[in-house]
Amino acid sequence: MFQSLSDRLTKVFGKLTGRGALTETDVTEALREVRVALLEADVALPVVKDFIAKVKDRAVGQDVLRSITPGQMVVKIVHDELVAVLGGAEGVAAGLDLQAVPPVPVLMVGLQGSGKTTTSAKLAVRLKADRKKVLLASLDVYRPAAQQQLEILAGQAQVGSLPIVAGEMPVAIAKRAMDVGRREGYDVVILDTAGRLHIDQELMAEVAAVRDAVNPHETLLVADAMTGQDAVVLAREFNEKVGVTGIVLTRVDGDSRGGAALSMRQVTGRPIKYLGLGEKLDALEVFHPDRLAGRILGMGDVVSLVEKAMSTFEQDEAEKLAKRIQKGKFDLEDMLTQLKQVEKMGDLKGIVAMLPGLGKMGDQLKNANIDNKAMGRQKAIILSMTIKERRNPDLIKASRKRRIAAGSGTDVQDVNKLLKQFQQMADVMKKASKLGVKGFARHGLGGLMPPGMGGGRFGR
Repeated sequence: MFQSLSDRLTKVFGKLTGRGALTETDVTEALREVRVALLEADVALPVVKDFIAKVKDRAVGQDVLRSITPGQMVVKIVHDELVAVLGGAEGVAAGLDLQAVPPVPVLMVGLQGSGKTTTSAKLAVRLKADRKKVLLASLDVYRPAAQQQLEILAGQAQVGSLPIVAGEMPVAIAKRAMDVGRREGYDVVILDTAGRLHIDQELMAEVAAVRDAVNPHETLLVADAMTGQDAVVLAREFNEKVGVTGIVLTRVDGDSRGGAALSMRQVTGRPIKYLGLGEKLDALEVFHPDRLAGRILGMGDVVSLVEKAMSTFEQDEAEKLAKRIQKGKFDLEDMLTQLKQVEKMGDLKGIVAMLPGLGKMGDQLKNANIDNKAMGRQKAIILSMTIKERRNPDLIKASRKRRIAAGSGTDVQDVNKLLKQFQQMADVMKKASKLGVKGFARHGLGGLMPPGMGGGRFGR
């Protein structure tokens, strides 16, 4: 999501930051391109008009036009206004507000197919990680096997699931769920309501009846980011007729143009609380306006990248590797461990997109053919080696390479490529051990780069 918008904005601001001085005409022309980019990204017209007006008021001021780096000042203003549009200016706390007497009822609403049921389970996983006792209850008595689906997901998430009673209607199910929650000491009860293919009076009346019965502390609207402008209409309708406290955008990892995220918060006045980034139950992230604004403008999102790494990297393995590096040791078993750790972090393009400055390389990254299966092939090659070969790669000569290639379903050329990559990594590790902390501070990353990878160029 946002890739097309990010590419367009990066090009626009690249022109501005490349100039030593700016005129009011320069800023006006740049904002005209920003306006077109936002509209093409499915941002609602009223939101675009308001956004451009606010940016222009600040950007054509004398402080900007006379500043030492006017182009960068304009980018900062756009960043600040993006954060404000996304809900960051008011300092809304990220995630759920659970400051209420338990069990805290959380109502999940939205259209059919938006990912409500899966999102309910994902939310339960997050809350369980925060040591909350969670009960999931399905109020969808219309869609075939909907209640069974949530029951299965609850089992996968290892959280409580309200037993299914045939013929029971949504309001009665909600009341029973709250009663069970009170009697069995649950902290949170997540109520997954039924959806429809489109908004209708019957749907709104049922959701409103459930709301009145349980008085939810949080009502989350689950919306598919792929629906574009329709998502804005959906958000307005649910907010006016039912009342929502927050929004969860699903399928954010898809090819949506991102306008829904920029519009929904502005149109409803309700914060986006979570982003759904995949089908797995751990693929739900707390929404941070400032981080997303940075990614849209090609500034990266190092904080999210570090958090992702911290949540997937195993501390014991990292400490073992650190001790080996200090001793100047690094073998193919260490490389295998690193491949497994990086693989846990997910899609490589998603990881690369979080790195600062790479927004300016949008076209190059698209054409780079980043292959998520490459790590799988590399793992297969290493796993086809004997323990002795992994610990002493110098043993791997022609006949052994042929055996390893056959065992991993690859070519000898692939084995040679992996061994070359390993040797480069080993050289870096040896340099790191020799430089030490003071040496690294003096020479920086450039002191660790293998031959051919320094001087700001990519190695081959």
